[in-house]
Amino acid sequence: MAQFEVTIDDDTLPGLFAGDAGIKKLVEQVLNQVLALQVTQALQAEPGQRTPQRVGYRNGYRDREMQTRVGTLTLRVPRTREGEFSPELWERYQRSEQAFVLALCEMVLMGVSTRKVEAVTEQLCGAHFGKSLVSKLCGALDPLVDAWRNRPLGCFPFVLVDALVVKVREDKRVRSCALLVASGVDPDGVRHLLGFDLADAESEASWQRFFTGLGERGLAGVDLVVSDDHAGLVKAIQTCFAGAGWQRCQAHFIRNLSDACPKAQWEAFLASAKQVLWAPDPASARLRLRETCQAFEGRCSKAVSLLEESFEDVTAVLGLPVKYHRLLRTTNSMERLNGEVRRRDRVIRIYPNRASCERLLGALLMEMDESMSSGKVYMGMREYWDWRAGRQGESVAQAAGVVKSEGVATAQSVAAAECVGPGDGSPLKGREAGVLLSVG
Repeated sequence: MAQFEVTIDDDTLPGLFAGDAGIKKLVEQVLNQVLALQVTQALQAEPGQRTPQRVGYRNGYRDREMQTRVGTLTLRVPRTREGEFSPELWERYQRSEQAFVLALCEMVLMGVSTRKVEAVTEQLCGAHFGKSLVSKLCGALDPLVDAWRNRPLGCFPFVLVDALVVKVREDKRVRSCALLVASGVDPDGVRHLLGFDLADAESEASWQRFFTGLGERGLAGVDLVVSDDHAGLVKAIQTCFAGAGWQRCQAHFIRNLSDACPKAQWEAFLASAKQVLWAPDPASARLRLRETCQAFEGRCSKAVSLLEESFEDVTAVLGLPVKYHRLLRTTNSMERLNGEVRRRDRVIRIYPNRASCERLLGALLMEMDESMSSGKVYMGMREYWDWRAGRQGESVAQAAGVVKSEGVATAQSVAAAECVGPGDGSPLKGREAGVLLSVG
């Protein structure tokens, strides 16, 4: 590792304790000396030194400004005749310290507008950063966001999807675009953001394209998809997640019931409808549905008809163990995520272009994904995998024609209860068996 000896002027030392100006002057002197030593190492010769090891000649200096956290520094960058010398202090054409650039990006992601960033940087370090320059510097986030958007996925038994509208300037006019977002719960019960897409509108085609992209990245094992009842979204789920269940968001459904029910009957009907939606199992839900229909048939027939027609979709989650009903019967977790996006979006209001929208919202979603995946377990999955193993064992036993005598399983039933893994024929039990779900 190279070692440098740095000298400090007598006039600089007293100023170190006089404020930021002294620190700025010190950093400037140190960096200029480092640059001079670097060009000496590159040429393998001191100025004016004659040596057979010399590989080039100096060609003066050029002044170059560099924006840092201590202010704007004026550096004397050495030049060589061949023009091949490039200082190690920064990348070529970079005029700002990397930590300073990252701080600017962080301010934008935290919801500070580019105009406010411009005012803050000018006050702190005396440098003027226009809003267009701030947006350009945030372009350093593109490779990180692209890598996150294209990362491989895996088995996610539960998937929740939602969309929100953002405004983007295109072709000299403001257009409303749909930000499609999907989250999922992995086999260990940890929640992840699977990805996002910016579409022209929330349609069947846009959702199908989004789901196809998730499948190409390896999304598999989807057992239940939770969403609202947008017609295009529902059709895309049926197409791309064949074999998986669909849970209609009960929060959105209750709003639909409210529109269909007379106000005078709403409180009583809502209490009865919640007993149906929050039942512990499908059988109890059907019993309570009959009671609700009989009680309110003449008073709010439109709401009763809606409840009957949508019963299977809004109670799909009841087929799972009771432990998972509360977290999977609505898309409230996605609504909270959308609220965080909205908080940043209100500051920007209109994105200058699609790339800027995908960059900033993608970086925000990536940060939220890291926070979720590194935190506590969202839901324990042991009961789910035991339940899946029991369901698979019953299915295999029925297909194999297993018979039981006097309540004791025969040797045939024990062998059939083992789920055979793909390829090598090795048996899978318990949680491993649960991975063999329907592939989206």
